[in-house]
Amino acid sequence: MLLENALADWVQLPTSLLFTSGYAANVGVLTALGRPGTAIISDRLNHASIIDGCRLSRAACEVVPHLDAGAVGDALRRHAAAAARWVVVESCYSMDGDGPDLRVLRSLCHEHHAGLVVDEAHALGVFGPAGAGRCAADGVVPDVLIGMLGKAVGAQGAFAAGSARLRELLWNDARSFVFSTALSPQLAASALLHVEQARAADAARTRLLALSSELRVQLSIPQSEFDLGGPIVPFLVGDNSRALRLVERLACEGILAQAIRPPTVPTGSARLRLTVKASWPDGAVERVAVAVGNALANG
Repeated sequence: MLLENALADWVQLPTSLLFTSGYAANVGVLTALGRPGTAIISDRLNHASIIDGCRLSRAACEVVPHLDAGAVGDALRRHAAAAARWVVVESCYSMDGDGPDLRVLRSLCHEHHAGLVVDEAHALGVFGPAGAGRCAADGVVPDVLIGMLGKAVGAQGAFAAGSARLRELLWNDARSFVFSTALSPQLAASALLHVEQARAADAARTRLLALSSELRVQLSIPQSEFDLGGPIVPFLVGDNSRALRLVERLACEGILAQAIRPPTVPTGSARLRLTVKASWPDGAVERVAVAVGNALANG
């Protein structure tokens, strides 16, 4: 309970419930909420754990175009007769570094009497006051907030935060919680320490976002309306083989980049995914940008 209380306090919600992983949290939450007669509206680029949770739920599920709030509103109207409706999104998408307008989604859900589920996996510890995530940064109160401890927090496990009623529902109906072994006391104690450290890391967050912005400028990456400017920096290549060659060339320079290819991203949109760290020394951004430029020039 100490860790659960600390997590709820961090994300500014009444309660939280621990799960063994982010996958277990998303599947558990969505299958508990997705009862017969309900509807789930899901962003097209949601994580596989959200997709599986939707598929395993007994709800009518509709996938809408990425970050298209208008399509979300249309879907909510199409499912007006559902007993309950849920909109599920990620606050920061890990392949593009973008995210939805949470205020608009909250307003739409309020208008249509729907619930808002926000996965903060890649925003927790990075954005918002004390790293509490994008919901806290935008002053949005979701009905369910799902956070992972294995990303910026550097621990293990995940949690779902919300009302006391939500916690009671998940405690009884989230099968990935009920029928799974809990985190060990040792892991929970370690995670609590990591959470305290993450909350206090304002200086590191400021540096992280500054370095991320600088790398985008150095690589001449255009900023879209929904680009969050965070540490996930995708560099589109298009061709799968070329992406792999670029990764190999960067590795020879001591730079770790990932070649993200279909089916993780759509066909023809293979990319390098660069992840900025607050611990990068001075000059690291320029070194990475020069190395990427050299790798591109050599094919």
